[in-house]
Amino acid sequence: MSRNLTAGTGMDNSLSTYLGYEFVQHALIAGTLSAILGAVVGYFVIIRNSGFAAHSLAHIGFAGAAGAALVGLSPLAGMLLLTVGAGIGMGAAGDKLNRSDMAIGMVLSMSLGLGTLFLKLYSGYAGQAKAILFGEIFGVSTEQIITMAIFSALSLGALALFSRRLLFASIQPRLAEGRGLSIPALSSAFMAVLAISVTLASQVVGILLVFTLVIAPAGIAVRVCRSFWPGIYVSVILGVLAVWIGIMLDCVTTYPATFWITGIFFVLYVFVEGYHRLFAKDG
Repeated sequence: MSRNLTAGTGMDNSLSTYLGYEFVQHALIAGTLSAILGAVVGYFVIIRNSGFAAHSLAHIGFAGAAGAALVGLSPLAGMLLLTVGAGIGMGAAGDKLNRSDMAIGMVLSMSLGLGTLFLKLYSGYAGQAKAILFGEIFGVSTEQIITMAIFSALSLGALALFSRRLLFASIQPRLAEGRGLSIPALSSAFMAVLAISVTLASQVVGILLVFTLVIAPAGIAVRVCRSFWPGIYVSVILGVLAVWIGIMLDCVTTYPATFWITGIFFVLYVFVEGYHRLFAKDG
């Protein structure tokens, strides 16, 4: 709400003026944390072809966030609890779950139904629904930033511990299993980190558009870079830049940051795909 009041003072407010507002600073910090974690985890999502898993966790987290709001808890805590639990279960199930499209569809439908019911029962339905579904980047509190920073650090640290094994298992799963790597354990650990990434990204772009920060920068980076570390770096840079540009454009135009962020990635994707189709030898 404070954003609307300050944004209405006129277009003569410079970007430096907006950077002095605490809610903008919080938005930039939260966006940066979400973008970094989403870009790194998203790179593994792309090479593992696990995009549907991210989509599934976002829908499952919707029920957790809405249920937590109903009982007076933080939606972030509720979403974290449910998505991490679901992610570990999905990772342990592995191929068995991937082959059961009907089961996945029913779980997602039920999660959306429960989330809608919980929000309907919640007295602050309208505002809370908008924040959960579309994000509320300018409403991030100091406590939320601390929570996001802790979970981001823990997630990136955990991913660093098993990233080489995860990369090996993602590219050569049969060979990795033959060498004694526990594929279900690796998948469960990765899915837990993915669940945290999806939850944090939803604080910026909302549950409905969580693909924006988890999939888009990594998807573009994979098309631009052929090796692992350059791909990770490009993914992170794209994610952070898009979030910062989107937030600042929101300040000076009053159009939502989510629109700008998704628009930036869409334009980049069209450009990269167009270049590959027209000029790249591998088409």
